[in-house]
Amino acid sequence: MRIMPSASAALIAVFVAAGAVSACAQESEPYFPPPGTEWETIAPEDAGFDPAALQAAIDFAVEHETRFDWDTEGAFDARDLALVQSINRAGEPLNSPIGPIEPRGAPTGIILRHGRIVAEWGEPFEVDMTFSVSKTFLSHTVGLAVDDGLIANVHDRAGDYVPYLFEHPHNAPITWDQLLRQTSGWSGTLFGKPDWADRPGDEPWADLAAGPPAPGAHWEYNDTRVNLLALAALEVWRRPLPDILRTRIMDPIGASDTWHWEGYENSYVEIDGEQIQSISGGGHWGGGMFISARDQARFGLLGLHRGNWNGTQLLSDAWYAASLTPTDQQPYYGYMNFFLGHVYPRGTHAPEGSWMYLGAGTNMIFIDPTHDIVAVVRWIDYRQQDEFIRLLMTAIEE
Repeated sequence: MRIMPSASAALIAVFVAAGAVSACAQESEPYFPPPGTEWETIAPEDAGFDPAALQAAIDFAVEHETRFDWDTEGAFDARDLALVQSINRAGEPLNSPIGPIEPRGAPTGIILRHGRIVAEWGEPFEVDMTFSVSKTFLSHTVGLAVDDGLIANVHDRAGDYVPYLFEHPHNAPITWDQLLRQTSGWSGTLFGKPDWADRPGDEPWADLAAGPPAPGAHWEYNDTRVNLLALAALEVWRRPLPDILRTRIMDPIGASDTWHWEGYENSYVEIDGEQIQSISGGGHWGGGMFISARDQARFGLLGLHRGNWNGTQLLSDAWYAASLTPTDQQPYYGYMNFFLGHVYPRGTHAPEGSWMYLGAGTNMIFIDPTHDIVAVVRWIDYRQQDEFIRLLMTAIEE
């Protein structure tokens, strides 16, 4: 493959070409990388790609870099419209970050086929904010709670498990399923951020006057309600969610120890006499998941195999089935943050049955079971992610 523009990408391109598996008989066998940095690679032509067409897709991703400032904190100051819809297009109320923020890295990506690295560019070991992809890690910890019986049924009222968060009569009927689908309509303030302050629409004052939607009536991408789910899950687990994720998911899939999942400076709660930080489900106000593209690729490979890692079922297939079931009020969305392939307006070229974990930036983990592909693409302009998918699909020869 042609060497990419940056020094780090050049080294990676040479590594992929030099270490490629050449035996075509191996290319369709499921492969799971061991812990550490060693990961089998395969030449594009041996993986069923047209090398030139695949390079065109990679070049497109690099050339169509996000509008986010290199200083990620600057993106919060400017309230980039790719991140939020804001009152009068000027800025949200109460929008000050209360969690950690770090500068972003260079455009980066990894393409896997049958688990092996076909291509890699940018800074795949760089730990970056991943914004709303954090929501997918959160939904996995809720899935583990369901698998373990800590949550008996997703259609149970969440207030039956965590009464103090759902005391208001408006909030009492809310179910775990509605929280996961972002249809809860929860009304209140959490960690200083009221639900109405997040991504107000074109008529914010009219929306305020109308009051919050009834539980289950309306889909709304709302980080206050996402953070509510994270706190409710913490109350159920009685342990920090990053610990659950590490021991049950990330360590078993061989992820590095460089990722970290952050909450807010004011999101500590007392659990059984101990102060524990409730994490953020996104980077909207800072915090969330900070992770490398390499570790994201492992996480995407787990999704491709619907929770099974090299013969061990880490998260039930039933949870993936639920996560990939369309939400009535928003058919391209399942459980957070599963965006459903070709149904999603910025994924129309994705094959049926594929899905994406998406976060601002854009941060994308694209999973295509039909072609046994995982693609991690970071810091591409959000308006161009569908064209990247089209170019990737075009590059497949077999």
